[in-house]
Amino acid sequence: MLKKKKLNISKIKKILIEKGFTIKKKNNYIFSNDLKSFYYTTISSFVLILIFFLIPLSVNIKEDIKVSKSTIDNNSSINFQKVLEGKSITKDNIDEGLDVKNLFQDIFSLDEVPTDTVRLSAETINQLFRDTNYSLDIVRKTKIVKPIRLSLLPAEIRQIENTKKKKNLFIKIILPLILEENNRIKLDRKKLFTILNKNMNSDAEKKWLKSKFQQYGVINNDLSTLKIRMDIVPVSLAIAQAAKETGWGTSRFAIEGNALFGQWTWSGEGIKPAGVDPEDSNHKVMKFKVLKASVRAYQRNLNTHGSYKQFRSVRANMRDDDEDLDSLLLAEYLDKYAATGKEYTKIIKQIIKQNDLQDFDKVKLLPSSLKLKNII
Repeated sequence: MLKKKKLNISKIKKILIEKGFTIKKKNNYIFSNDLKSFYYTTISSFVLILIFFLIPLSVNIKEDIKVSKSTIDNNSSINFQKVLEGKSITKDNIDEGLDVKNLFQDIFSLDEVPTDTVRLSAETINQLFRDTNYSLDIVRKTKIVKPIRLSLLPAEIRQIENTKKKKNLFIKIILPLILEENNRIKLDRKKLFTILNKNMNSDAEKKWLKSKFQQYGVINNDLSTLKIRMDIVPVSLAIAQAAKETGWGTSRFAIEGNALFGQWTWSGEGIKPAGVDPEDSNHKVMKFKVLKASVRAYQRNLNTHGSYKQFRSVRANMRDDDEDLDSLLLAEYLDKYAATGKEYTKIIKQIIKQNDLQDFDKVKLLPSSLKLKNII
């Protein structure tokens, strides 16, 4: 009979029940209620472990993104230019090479501008300083210098026997000139950073950049090199070197040629040193028509010549670390300025310390224009 009828599970179940059998559904042990709490506990623990593992990682990622963004913001324009020119983005080529073709063009133009180059006597200059209440003691207290600019040193400075009076007169004459040139560089540097932070630059800005590349002898229009070279020289360092090179303004080169920093030239106008070796007959000390040109030539020399690359690198590191420019530290890297090398740097540092010249590093020149007022 079973063979003739087609049976399904429900009919078999019914027959078995009629015969007295008890049929129960087999439970799935894996999904039983007894193990639910165990599963929930395991999953919760795993989630907590995962959270605690990811939190420090997310903080590190956030910091990395912050640093990366900062790097991109600071270097994007420079790196983009390097990529376009097919150059490496590394720092290996920064501040390399020098194009001297137009290096001193703006300095020579100072000599071409008509000026009232009347040489005043030491007494007249001292009276002018008294009338304007210009003294170094007041400058040290107020940190303010009045814009009194003289084109020539007084010839009588050689006859001043009192060393302190001679030093004070010399400093008061050249201090405004150094500050004025530093202010000019500060204005240029401010404009440079404004240009670097823009996505698009005007034709006027591009023309200005081109002139600055030439002014600082930058090859391949490298913006990183221009940023390193376009910077000031600490006031105390400039005064100390001028004092050393001129004997506090008494040298023949300073009086006759307005040469405050003893820069050499093998061509062009200059003053022949006395007792020079005949084999080095072309060697002269650079001559200028006004003192201002000498200061600018000195700064251009430190900011471009290959001998002072390390000087500029250390100065750039101070800028990156948001530190004040330390003239005593920077003086260490001017050993190639004179034949005496390290002995020369020791003398420069000694002059700075003995005369408290670092008092003048933070002084400001009273502005003669709105632009200068904005940077002080």
